[in-house]
Amino acid sequence: MNERLDSARLPLTRDLVLLRAVGLADEGGLGALTMRSLAQALGVKPMSLYHHVANKEEILDGLVDLVFAEVDLPSDGPWRREMERRAASLRSALARHPWSVGLLETRTSPGAATLEHHNAVLRVLREAGFSIEGAGHAYALLDSYIYGFALQEAGLPVGTPDSDPEVVEAMARSFAPSDLPYLAETAMYRVMQPGYAFGEEFGFGLGIILDGLEGLLVRERESAGA
Repeated sequence: MNERLDSARLPLTRDLVLLRAVGLADEGGLGALTMRSLAQALGVKPMSLYHHVANKEEILDGLVDLVFAEVDLPSDGPWRREMERRAASLRSALARHPWSVGLLETRTSPGAATLEHHNAVLRVLREAGFSIEGAGHAYALLDSYIYGFALQEAGLPVGTPDSDPEVVEAMARSFAPSDLPYLAETAMYRVMQPGYAFGEEFGFGLGIILDGLEGLLVRERESAGA
C-alpha cells in the first residue's frame, strides 16, 4: 500500500487519492495529511481532489476501509483459531499503519470492507454458539486488547529481541536495585535475558482472553440447555 505512485502516468481516481493518502499518513501521521499536502503529493491542484472525494472526512472513511481490507477475515473453522488468526492480522495492519489505532472505530460512515469485517467476526462467534450478548462481549474484549497492545507496542522504545534488553538495561541504570527490588529482578532475569521481545507478550495475553471466552461459551451452552 506504500509503494511509490507516479501520478503523472496514472489518471486521478478515488482509489489513487486514497492510496496516496495512506502513504502520507504512514510517512508522517494523520497530521501530515491535508487536502493541500495530498494534492501536492499527487501533483495536482487541490480542487482536482474534490472530483473524487467530497472532503477530508470522506478520505478518513476511505482510509479506515483500506486498513480493514488488509485484515484477514475469520472464516470457517474452530472459532478460537479464527480469532487468533484475525487478531494476528489486525495487529500487523495496525503496526503497518500506527495512525489507524485511534481511528478505526471512530467513523460513522463505514465502508464495505469495514462492515464485512465486523459481520464476519460476529458470524464466527455466533455460529460457535455464543449468544448475541456473549458475542458482543467477546468482540469488544478482543478488540480492546488488540488495539491496546498495538498502541502500547507502537509507543514503547522496544520491539526486537536485540533492542529490548538494551533499552531496559539503560533504564535500569536510573535506579538502585535495592530501592525497587521487584522491578530490578524482572529487568535482570526476564527482560534483559537473550531473546526476550515485548511483542511476544501478545500471544500470551490473547491466550488468556480466549481461555476466558471459552469458559463463557461453556456457561452459555449450559444455561441454554438447562
